[in-house]
Amino acid sequence: MHKVRGIALLALALSLTTVPAQASVAAETAACKDVPNKYNQPFQVCDDELFIFAANYKPFESTVDEQRQGTRVFDEIIGNRLRAAFPGVKIKYATWDLPIRYEDLKNAGVTPDIVIEDPKSRIDRDLEPLGWVGDMTADIERAGIDLSTLNKAAVELTKSRSDGGIYGVPIFIDEHVLLYNKKIFDKFRVKYPKPGMTYDDAYKLAKKLTRDDGLDHYKGYMQHPDQYLEFNQLGLYPFQPTTSEEPEPEEVKVDITGEGWREYTENLYRFLMIPRNGFTTVTDFLKGDMSRPGHLAMAVETLSRLTMYAGSELFIEDGDEDSFAQYRESVDIGVSALPVFERGSKTIYQPNTRAAFVPPAAPHREQALQVVKWLVSEEAQTEISRHGIKAVLQTDEVVESFGKAIPELAGIDTSAVYWGENATIGDYENTEFWDLPLWTVFRQHVLRDGMTPEQSLTVSQQEDIPAYIKAQADAGKDW
Repeated sequence: MHKVRGIALLALALSLTTVPAQASVAAETAACKDVPNKYNQPFQVCDDELFIFAANYKPFESTVDEQRQGTRVFDEIIGNRLRAAFPGVKIKYATWDLPIRYEDLKNAGVTPDIVIEDPKSRIDRDLEPLGWVGDMTADIERAGIDLSTLNKAAVELTKSRSDGGIYGVPIFIDEHVLLYNKKIFDKFRVKYPKPGMTYDDAYKLAKKLTRDDGLDHYKGYMQHPDQYLEFNQLGLYPFQPTTSEEPEPEEVKVDITGEGWREYTENLYRFLMIPRNGFTTVTDFLKGDMSRPGHLAMAVETLSRLTMYAGSELFIEDGDEDSFAQYRESVDIGVSALPVFERGSKTIYQPNTRAAFVPPAAPHREQALQVVKWLVSEEAQTEISRHGIKAVLQTDEVVESFGKAIPELAGIDTSAVYWGENATIGDYENTEFWDLPLWTVFRQHVLRDGMTPEQSLTVSQQEDIPAYIKAQADAGKDW
C-alpha cells in the first residue's frame, strides 16, 4: 500500500496534474500528527501534505494571525505561485516559532519535506543534529537541477558547510547593500555614492558627513563589524585544512592573524575611529538607537531592511507601521552597492543566502525535489525578485523584475542590487565549520578594550576561539 502510494505521489510531482478522484478520497482519511508547542496553539501536519518549514529569514515572521501562524508573507512572495505551479499537491507551510520550533517537530516525530534555512551557520547548529541533511548531489542531478546556472558564490558557500557534498540548493539572497540618506547628502551638497565606490572614497565621505548643524549631529557611516567579518568580502576563510572533512574539535585549525585578515580588519577600524561616528547599530539609518530619526548618512544593510524602510507593509512587523511612517519623513532612501577594496573591483560580500534542504527522511522526497527544482526556475526566481529579494538565478528577466511587486520601491533606483559579484569562499576542503565568536574582534577588543586590529585578532585567535571550541565540545556540540 505504501509503495503504491509513493509511486502515485512521484507521478503526481512529475506531471503536475490535478488530484485524481481516488487521491481526494485518500486525503479525507489522511493521518495527521499534532505538534504541541509552548504557545498551546493547534498545529498539525498530515501525511497527504508536502510540508515546508522556514527559519531565520525575518520577513517571513512579519505578519502573525490569531493562532500565531505566520504564512502570509511566504504566500505572497512565492507560496501562492508555488501552489499554482503544483495544483495537485497539498502544500503546508510554517515559519519557525509561529507557532512551532525545531524541537517541537522533533518531539512530535515530524520531518519536513523541505526546510528553508541559512546554510552558512545553521547546518551544524540545527539541521545536522536533527538528521535533516544529507548529500543531495545525486538527488540534484536526478531532479535535473543545474547548479551551474545559479549564483556561484551561494553554491560554494552551501558546499563549504556540507562535509564534502552539498546539503541544499540556494534559492535567494538577502543581499547587503549600501543605503544612503539623500536628504543629508543634499543638505551638505555632497554627491551620492555610486556602485564601484572604494572604501577609501567611502571613508572620505564618512568623515565629511560626520558633522554638526546647529543642535543636530549627523553620523557619516555604519557597517556592522560582525557581518563585515562573517561575510568576508575578500573571501578569507578562518579554517585551515586538516586530514578529514569532519575533524575532531581538537584537530580544528583556525588562522585569522595573517596579513590578509589584518589588512581587512584595519580597513573597517578606521571608520570606527572617526570621532563622533561611534558604532551603535546599522538600524540607526532610519532611527535605531538614535534619539532622532534620519541622522545617519550611510549604512550597510540587507535588502529586507530596504523594503521595510521604504514602507512596504508586507515587510514591517505588525504594530510598527505608524512609527516607521513617522521615521521615513526624515529619510530619502538611496541605494548603492557595497564599497569595494580597489578601483575597478566588483567584489561584494559573500552571499547572505537561504537554501532549500530536503531531509533524507522527508515523507515526500521525490515530490519535494521537484518543488526545489521549480523554486530555482526562471518563473519562481522572477517572482522572488519581483518582491524585492535578490534571486540566485540572474537572467535578464529576473534582474529587470526586481521590486516590481513592491509599490514602495517604485521611486527608488535599485539598479545597484544586482551590481557586482559575491565573494566566493575557497579552500574549504577538509575543514569543519564552527560558529566562531568573531564578534569579539571588534565589539569586544576594539570597541570596549581599545585594542588595535592586530591585538584584537591575536587575542581572539589565541584565547577566545579555543575557549569557545572547548566549551562547545564539552557541552556535546560541534558547532
